[in-house]
Amino acid sequence: MRPTRWQKPRWQKPTNLYVALGAFAFAAAVVAAATFFTTVGHGTTRMAVPAPHPPVVTTPALVPAGDSAEMPSPAGMAAWLAPVAADPNLGKLGARVTDASTGKELWQVAPDMPLVPASTNKLLTAAAALLTLDPQTRVATRVVAGSENPQGPVVLVGGGDPTLSAAPPGVATWYKGAARISDLVEQIHRSGVTPTAVQVDVSAFTGPTMAPGWDDSDIWGGDIAPIEAAMIDAGRSQPTTEQSRRSTTPALDAGRELAKALGLDPGAVTIAPAPTGARQLAVVESAPLIQRLSQMLNPSDNVMAECIAREVAAAINRPRSFAGAVDAVTNRLNAAHADTSGSVLVDSSGLSVDDRLTATTLSGVIQAVAGPDQPALRSLLDLLPIAAGSGTLADRFEPKGNAKASDQGPAGWLRAKTGSLTHTNSLVGVLTDRSGRVLTFALLSNDAGPAGQTAMDALATRLWACGCR
Repeated sequence: MRPTRWQKPRWQKPTNLYVALGAFAFAAAVVAAATFFTTVGHGTTRMAVPAPHPPVVTTPALVPAGDSAEMPSPAGMAAWLAPVAADPNLGKLGARVTDASTGKELWQVAPDMPLVPASTNKLLTAAAALLTLDPQTRVATRVVAGSENPQGPVVLVGGGDPTLSAAPPGVATWYKGAARISDLVEQIHRSGVTPTAVQVDVSAFTGPTMAPGWDDSDIWGGDIAPIEAAMIDAGRSQPTTEQSRRSTTPALDAGRELAKALGLDPGAVTIAPAPTGARQLAVVESAPLIQRLSQMLNPSDNVMAECIAREVAAAINRPRSFAGAVDAVTNRLNAAHADTSGSVLVDSSGLSVDDRLTATTLSGVIQAVAGPDQPALRSLLDLLPIAAGSGTLADRFEPKGNAKASDQGPAGWLRAKTGSLTHTNSLVGVLTDRSGRVLTFALLSNDAGPAGQTAMDALATRLWACGCR
């Protein structure tokens, strides 16, 4: 079972009870409308034609969702959504919609049925991180002396930052603000130690490196790598490519890159714990947590999610393992009155086909994010993909070129975390409906048909267009 491939994030902005007008999405749609493709035999010919309609002109802005918009009625919404929710392509549907300001439930379908959530599981990880850690928290990667001798081995001590990069200074990597091996090397040279070998300490993380329900082929497909405390570019073999093939030995790779940069034999790198009380020779730090959460949510980064969940585990004295991270995440959410009953989780990214969440749980988390009672979670809204604008929603909900500006659908008005595995589609987020009311929603579809994602988007679009007062 394989995840859907994503595009890189391209645009983002607003915050709670404010929604961007989505000028980016509209402009992109106009450009797309100016070119079409015709298929001849097995080939595809690109043909440029004049745009049939003048460009839609919009002014980027944050538009307050006023308090005067009337709340939809539950009965009206049920009748309004029923025809689209009955699409057999949705398979097993679990859904819940609430009013963001009041938390009132407006619509639900089997909200307590445990379903595979796919990557919407990352919402739980992100929320727990913001409830537990300072948004400016950084993760350190250290190098310590492997002996008291000024000539001897050095130990790369992984702290759980998967974004450490071997790229030269000034060369872009997939992760903005990533720490560099070159900075560690510079500090080692200044320390007075002459390294003779490199070891890697991965003891910060415990337990298996692959979760139950993960497919080894997803390593080669670029969706995951074994989760180890030391990694290079999250295991990517091509550090600037999102779907690059991943390594099966990310910790050894990190040590080998350090060895090469020090002029040592990379083939001699070993995994070994650092001596107790070893002298620190060098240290680098990751980007702040809030930036890493954005890098996790927008392109739906599985490795980042697993490592951030282990930060939560460490903060509340849980093992930094798959089980310890899940325990820590659900513990923090329960303490914040987000109901996780009925949850069965084996990872923190949602890649596992063994994960189960309910629409009630996911709805409770997004309601806490958008509602008034958990201000620590408010910034999470700024990190979610925007319909037809950014991240995993960049190419979804795109408005039609001939539609009026007032009828462009939810493009720019919906922000949500996506989830996609084979026969599984999920969408959890917040939108401002056409009447100006802010709603939160959790939509999960398992055993979906071939048009499952299209049916899911149609349901969300219907919710945005709700004429159910």
